[in-house]
Amino acid sequence: MNQTVTANRSCSRGRWSPLNIVLMVLGFALFWPLGLAMLAWMIWGEELARFGGDMRDQARSTFGAGRGKSHSHHFGARETGNVAFDEYRAREMERLEEERRKIESMRSEFEGFMKELRRAKDKEEFDRFMEEYRRRTSAGEHDAAI
Repeated sequence: MNQTVTANRSCSRGRWSPLNIVLMVLGFALFWPLGLAMLAWMIWGEELARFGGDMRDQARSTFGAGRGKSHSHHFGARETGNVAFDEYRAREMERLEEERRKIESMRSEFEGFMKELRRAKDKEEFDRFMEEYRRRTSAGEHDAAI
């Protein structure tokens, strides 16, 4: 315990270095929130870092750290100890994942359909433009000949 207190004090004293104090004063002089942030870091730096790490860990456990991990860990789901429920949940998660894949496939096909539809519409509009352009230029040549 004594070593921990000594380590915290030395760490705490290290943040109150002349450079950090100058940066804090400059932060207050340039834009007061910067100075305030520097002061907070100098006072609670270790605790803020630990708090940030805790928040990051909680977010990862809640929303899942990666898609490739087992389904029982999605959205913070942990095994309950009840085998029947855990198996049910695993089946449901797999079913939902299959539905997600189907919807993603449908979205991809729909995007292809819309792209082709836009291309066809663009071609139709371009063909109409070219027809009108040819008509105008041929009418202009005809008028010029008269």
